[in-house]
Amino acid sequence: MRQFILDKNPDKKGLVVISGKDFKYLCQVLRVKPGDMINVRLPDGSLKNSTVAQIDDKARKVVIQICADTENKTSITRGVQAEEIETDLKSSSGIEYWLFQFLPKSQKFEQIVRQATECGVSRIIPIIGEYSEKSSVSALSGSKGERLERIVKEARQQSGSPVNTIVDSPVDLKSAVNLWNNTSDSLGFVLSERDEGIGTIRDIIQNANGVKLICIAVGSEGGISPDELNHLVEKGLFHPIHFSGNILRCETAALYGIAAVQTAV
Repeated sequence: MRQFILDKNPDKKGLVVISGKDFKYLCQVLRVKPGDMINVRLPDGSLKNSTVAQIDDKARKVVIQICADTENKTSITRGVQAEEIETDLKSSSGIEYWLFQFLPKSQKFEQIVRQATECGVSRIIPIIGEYSEKSSVSALSGSKGERLERIVKEARQQSGSPVNTIVDSPVDLKSAVNLWNNTSDSLGFVLSERDEGIGTIRDIIQNANGVKLICIAVGSEGGISPDELNHLVEKGLFHPIHFSGNILRCETAALYGIAAVQTAV
């Protein structure tokens, strides 16, 4: 764990009481002890240092103290810490990333959400495409939405991502493109199984000035239909991108596409 995501602010004394599933995660999974230091992300997005002040196993509660002085504290994590990740990101390009994901099966979509969150994608828009199954759409309603929020939280805690990833409700392609067309300083890519011969990702990015937002559109198990691809290109001005080699699974393609674009920036 690189950070712990808090859904509430500390009280006037800087104390936060943690219970429920978060108590189980801290005590039974991470096995925290009084005095351990944790990087915590507050609801406003700020990253703070905290110390485990008290553990009440009977009441199943953990009390943490927000603090500034972390000297002589025992960290429960190893390797690169969340504050180091945040510092590195601030010195990088500062580009925001979106993912247009044509809805695959529920289990695959969960994996895509987890991986996209770890990669720092800020917004995931599920698209109901021609090849999307109806069961995939209905699976995102009700308690499933809460499960996705949990997946995002766990992925951010593990990766240390400062980006508050949001998963939208499913929309059709026309609505997604209309949303995209209302953005500015933006650049879109759509992964295509065919080589359109329009150049590399790096060439396209270098020829675009002042890009602040990049979106990657990825198909479901059956890919993206020709009509859908044309709509993205003609109406959303997306650039079709082809990766030479084997045809990738949709969950692999999403991760591969995000990484390829981020590497080219």
